[in-house]
Amino acid sequence: MRELRDYLATRRTTAASFLDSPSPEQATLDRMLSIATRVPDHGKLAPWRFIVIEGAAREAAGEIVARIAAASGTQRDLAEERGRFTRAPLVVAVVSTAAPHVKIPEWEQVLSAGAVCLNLVHAAHAFGYSAQWLSEWIAYDREVLRALGVADGENVAGFIHIGTPQFVPADRDRPALEAVVTRFEPG
Repeated sequence: MRELRDYLATRRTTAASFLDSPSPEQATLDRMLSIATRVPDHGKLAPWRFIVIEGAAREAAGEIVARIAAASGTQRDLAEERGRFTRAPLVVAVVSTAAPHVKIPEWEQVLSAGAVCLNLVHAAHAFGYSAQWLSEWIAYDREVLRALGVADGENVAGFIHIGTPQFVPADRDRPALEAVVTRFEPG
């Protein structure tokens, strides 16, 4: 457990653009995805699913994003949009399928999908890879989402970019506990 504590105390994100090949082989990816699903899930609804974007599909997804960006009339760098899914050798979209339920609040379902994202990041590290959890504008654009296979009523909780880190990233400042911790005191 000491290794786990040390990892959690020092975990850092490697930017997707600094993740190279190799990416996990299928059996390892399956294990990582299985670990990712071990999250709080009130009602056992599994209110999430995965879309794996790898190989040539990364370029195809980038072309879709560039086409949609160009058609939107916004000032976006189309080369950057084409490369959105090629920054890392593997991208896993974690799709939140949260929906109204008679007993389970939708918000709890959304939080469960977020927990899946974080577990997938931890699983990548546990297998010797690194990962970055991103959303960016594409996670909120319905046309992009439909093109990627995300149904109406579903949302992307995150795009998890996975690969082999080129270097160990420097740590960044973390908030002082006194800035983020309060104690309830009954009045």
